[in-house]
Amino acid sequence: MSQEFRQIVPTPPPAADSFATYQLAQEFHRETQYRREFESYCQWYRQTAKRHQQELQKMQGDINLFRWFCRR
Repeated sequence: MSQEFRQIVPTPPPAADSFATYQLAQEFHRETQYRREFESYCQWYRQTAKRHQQELQKMQGDINLFRWFCRR
């Protein structure tokens, strides 16, 4: 190759550097996916806990039929 073309076309990075960059990008994507799934799970858990608390409050206001039938 002549000197003029060497100045225009950059030399490719060594294989180890490109592999390390690829591996780092994969780890980053895995971490972001894990955090998204975890946040989704936390949101679902909060909603479920809130719904259960509302159901419990509603049940506590209901008449206890079991105690009514089992008077001793």
